[in-house]
Amino acid sequence: MINMMRHIGSVVLAAAVLAVALGGLATPTFHLPPPPIPPPTVAETILAAGETLEQALSRSRLEPAEVAGIIAALRAEVDMRRIQPGERLQITRTHDGRLLEVTYRRTPVERHVLRPDGDGWRAEKVLTPLETRETALAGTVERSLFEAIDRLGEGAVLTARFVNLFEWDFDFAADALPGDRFRLLVEKRYAEGEFVGYGEILVAQYKSARRPLLTAVAFRGADRKAAYYDAEGRSVRKMFLRAPLDFTRITSGYSHARRHPVLGGVRPHLAIDYAAPTGTPVRAVADGVVVHAGRRGGNGLSITLRHARGYRTMYNHLSKILVRRGERVRQRQLIGRVGSTGLSTGPHLDYRVIKDGRFVNPLSEKFIPGAPVPKRHREAFQRDLAALLERLDREAPFGLEPLS
Repeated sequence: MINMMRHIGSVVLAAAVLAVALGGLATPTFHLPPPPIPPPTVAETILAAGETLEQALSRSRLEPAEVAGIIAALRAEVDMRRIQPGERLQITRTHDGRLLEVTYRRTPVERHVLRPDGDGWRAEKVLTPLETRETALAGTVERSLFEAIDRLGEGAVLTARFVNLFEWDFDFAADALPGDRFRLLVEKRYAEGEFVGYGEILVAQYKSARRPLLTAVAFRGADRKAAYYDAEGRSVRKMFLRAPLDFTRITSGYSHARRHPVLGGVRPHLAIDYAAPTGTPVRAVADGVVVHAGRRGGNGLSITLRHARGYRTMYNHLSKILVRRGERVRQRQLIGRVGSTGLSTGPHLDYRVIKDGRFVNPLSEKFIPGAPVPKRHREAFQRDLAALLERLDREAPFGLEPLS
């Protein structure tokens, strides 16, 4: 018992000494780091149809003075009359609501960054570098070329560009058939990995039953401007387009014996009828002079153009005429719009070709060929053509199945 009491006393004494020792030390002070500043916030506004840039900025909770300053800074770079729905504003603010930056994104390629600068705003135009990728595509027509190219994941712009290459030789409305095949090598443009548009079609081919293979290849001469030629080195551009509408469907072919839908009986129909909605653009198939522009009996509103080499073309049943008599027009120029005037059962274009005073079939007439590749460039053209076709055979083969 005595020994236990001595042990407890020793422990108490040691604790007391330790307490005295600790009491003589300064209490440590700990400084906590300040809380982190919240990052800026970014809010996006998408311009609505009919909305001005001022309205969109105001909708983004900017003060009137801020809106006025931003618009003033942008006017030197942007035509305010060309603002488009879908363009984007990105508004960057501090955590306490102070405006730091406004980014006006017009396209994936073009944006304008605006920052406060003294009493005003400073605008900086930023262009995203473009990456070009060459892409080979091949497909088969089932219902239409538009549908076939859409099935490949490509846009209508590419279809129109493809059609335009062959519009002097092939009427896709009248001549295209299910089972036709096509292939092409096209440049595609990307900005920061996002597709922004098509570049040149480098080479294209279209294979249709009972028709020669159509080829169009881009070739740059000494002036470095690209022009398109067929596989024989002749320009694809000819005196006449094959059709006066960009791309539609044919409803009534050239015939000397067709039952007239309004007058009845079997009557000659020396024209090609293209069904199309009222207002569809009608274009001149060749350079020429307007010799008639107005109403003409059962043809309704009608235009007649005089061309070189004894040719004339007629465009009937229009809803609107956009040229006047005596006016000179260029190939592909808009001259009128599809309608249903005169003796017509619905909106369509009645298109006729006259050669030396006689009607001829627009689909079978052999028009004047285009100019060839200059002789001094023929060898280079053949090398380019062979390389492009070899690449198509490797990356986008037509396939082995025969066309019926």
